[in-house]
Amino acid sequence: MIKQITEAVEFLQSRGFGKPEVGIILGTGLGKIIDRVTVEAEMSYNHIPNFPTATVEFHKGKLVYGELAGKKVILMQGRFHVYEGYSLEDVTFPVRVMRALGIQNLLVSNASGAINTSFKKGEIMLIDDHINLQGGSPLAFKGVDKLGERFVDMSAPYDVKMNAKIEEIAATQEIVLRKGVYASVVGPQLETRAEYRYLKIIGADAVGMSTVPEIIVANHLGLPVAAVSVLTDECDPDNLKPVDIPDIIAQAGKAEPQMITIFTALIKQL
Repeated sequence: MIKQITEAVEFLQSRGFGKPEVGIILGTGLGKIIDRVTVEAEMSYNHIPNFPTATVEFHKGKLVYGELAGKKVILMQGRFHVYEGYSLEDVTFPVRVMRALGIQNLLVSNASGAINTSFKKGEIMLIDDHINLQGGSPLAFKGVDKLGERFVDMSAPYDVKMNAKIEEIAATQEIVLRKGVYASVVGPQLETRAEYRYLKIIGADAVGMSTVPEIIVANHLGLPVAAVSVLTDECDPDNLKPVDIPDIIAQAGKAEPQMITIFTALIKQL
């Protein structure tokens, strides 16, 4: 893997990707922050050595480098998921590449379903902790100790200082910011009523199909990370309606300006 990371990094550097300070992973329907970036270089995933290719129709599949809020940033327009057929090592490979390029902080966004019935769709949730239900670990491979500590401490996987800043920004901007536990499942099917009840019992406030693998690898690399979910649907098993993908995308778009405000203000402070 070290060789693969090096090949990807050298390729990107030769194509104008400098030394980014902040990495950003953009989730479903959350790509408009790119409009605020002064773009200096960009590359489709399928042109980058050893990169997977995004196959989800609402994930663009492009790596972008430029300036945002006075900082050099690198953005993933679209991420990878286990449900696309990729391994957890594939899903998290870009995080390792961004770290090798030089990022000092990582920001992650996603779209998720609200398990906590006091949360409403269209709101955003700061992830304070998570539950890994993806059936594996992106660190479970031979030689992982050459890239970082094998037995990574996960007592506080989300950076406390960045989370505090996000809460402060939300309060200042009068943005409703929930805070809770994110459960990550494989998907791509959504959950049954019984599964939603189970998730609530074990302490999840929201559920999605991404993010946790990237968070684990960020911690493996000693990389401070924060993550925010857009709550795109309400998962009350006693009042469950069939999934409406267009509405999910619409809800993500509705909350996107708040996400952009928070991320931009946070980057200025990093």
